[in-house]
Amino acid sequence: MIAIRNRWWNSMQFAECVMQRYATKKFDTKKIPEKKVEELLDLVRYAPSALNLQPWKIKVVTDQKVKEELFAVSNNQEQITTCSHLLVFCADADYASLVKKLGALMKKNHVPDEVIGKVTGMASMFAGSMTKEQQAAWSQAQTYLALGNALNGAKSLGFDSCPMGGFDPKGYSRILDIPAHLTPVMLCPIGYAADKPAPKIRYDREDIVF
Repeated sequence: MIAIRNRWWNSMQFAECVMQRYATKKFDTKKIPEKKVEELLDLVRYAPSALNLQPWKIKVVTDQKVKEELFAVSNNQEQITTCSHLLVFCADADYASLVKKLGALMKKNHVPDEVIGKVTGMASMFAGSMTKEQQAAWSQAQTYLALGNALNGAKSLGFDSCPMGGFDPKGYSRILDIPAHLTPVMLCPIGYAADKPAPKIRYDREDIVF
């Protein structure tokens, strides 16, 4: 955690990331160093989630032939084939496994047994109160939190990104052989932009606060 904080303060400040980040439409195909990608994935790891269940998985795609196959199930958007790495964010709705995994993680980090029991008990009750459809929707909502870290994290590390929802999840699951309990919900291609950002157009503060 300390190393991540040190890297952060040596990188772009958060306000700059937010203002300079934009949805890149085309990348220049240049590869991001793997060390930088690992740093980004570490930033994503620290995204918040309800009860710390972290109900997401990320498939990282770098093979050009695979990206070209995914292009056809991504509405032919060229970010897919021009990016350096394609991050496929998948929601995990297997709550029995998530709760068990969280308990094991807390145990590994020397959390007292009574705290582990309380947290996992709350998580089990919470998950049990929802239908399968509600669990899937909740996991998807949590996954968007992780995506936010990826978008701003990429800019802080010196490269670009694009949040993408216009794709066929079933096609992605088939091509990438994604397990049945995982659902692709968002794409985040990353790389170095080959286009220019347009001016940001946002509502005034008074229009979003009531």
